[in-house]
Amino acid sequence: MDGTDSPLLPHGGYEHLRSHKVAEAVYDATVVFCDRFIDKRSRTHDQMVQAARSGVRNISEGSGAAATSRKTEMKLTNVARASLNDELIKDYKSFLIQRGLRVWHKDAPEALAMRERLHHDLCTDLPPAKPGAVRLTGLAGLATFVAKAEPELAANAMLCATNQAAYLLRRQVESQGRDFLKHGGFTENLYAARKKARAAQEAQQSDWSDKSDQSDLSDRQPAPACPKCGASMRQRHARKGPHAGGTFWGCTRYPECDGLRDAAPEHPPD
Repeated sequence: MDGTDSPLLPHGGYEHLRSHKVAEAVYDATVVFCDRFIDKRSRTHDQMVQAARSGVRNISEGSGAAATSRKTEMKLTNVARASLNDELIKDYKSFLIQRGLRVWHKDAPEALAMRERLHHDLCTDLPPAKPGAVRLTGLAGLATFVAKAEPELAANAMLCATNQAAYLLRRQVESQGRDFLKHGGFTENLYAARKKARAAQEAQQSDWSDKSDQSDLSDRQPAPACPKCGASMRQRHARKGPHAGGTFWGCTRYPECDGLRDAAPEHPPD
């Protein structure tokens, strides 16, 4: 629901988040990496794929849950971050170490170049590639690169991409926390919406009660005193006689008192 008066919190739109795009690319490329380099009968194969899947799916689930629970959104987003940061990254490092391959330092030239390319969906200003060379052309080409690159290149590329996704998710959780502190959650919004609706309803009822019956002219003229007994008078309608249909003032003590006064016309003559 997108109505401004809806108690539901803003939600959805996760497909446009950079964190989701990177996490999705990591998931797709992890499936390719594991099928290529890790025995499918190994538990590590399934665990790495599941960790990558958790990284992307919990983002979408958290976005949907945001409609009624900011806390659930933050929890699921943090689960996505932990799946990548505390599981998948360690598995890629273990792959390299156990095979005697180099783990690139985050500030190594290769890592800096790889991270720069992953910042773009597609790099269009790359120099011509050497014949037969395998290179990363951007985030959108990560799975294709992993399918052809040497194990050390492929695993380090996955480390760079997974670190990037985990970093973006950490920033996302922090942003969600600040938003929660500033705007509150679903329960608070629901209470505020109900309070606003009640106030509007009470104001409408009060407005109705203040309106007089326009057919009763006595509501628009002050009641005079009875000329006989001094009691207040009430405007009445003549039902018969020469003045049938007209109005007059009659004593409220009638029939004990039959005091009468002529009623002033509704609209004084010009």
